[in-house]
Amino acid sequence: MTAQTIDEYLAGVPDDQRGALERLRVLIREAAPEAVETISYGRPALRLDGRYFVGFGVSRNGCSFFTGRAPIDAHAVALAGYRTWKGTLNFRLDQPVPADLVRRLVHTRIAEFRAG
Repeated sequence: MTAQTIDEYLAGVPDDQRGALERLRVLIREAAPEAVETISYGRPALRLDGRYFVGFGVSRNGCSFFTGRAPIDAHAVALAGYRTWKGTLNFRLDQPVPADLVRRLVHTRIAEFRAG
């Protein structure tokens, strides 16, 4: 059964990944408090102005943060130690994304989102 809320999604995630995703969720909410939580394509997502904004979820070797390509490109130097592709940042549980970098990625996504 597909989760209907982010809390339901997280309840089905192993403890170590759940902790990393809950931390990411809090950081995203702090950086974009007006965003609305939802489930999109079976994964946690946030909507801004009624449209998909960012998302996150478990991956084979850790977790993923779906920011879109512009934030990944804009912060490529800071993300050099992570696996990135097509607007997705993958991170291992032993290498969480620093809080400041999460905020910068979200703010870049907001600027891109509202500009176009």
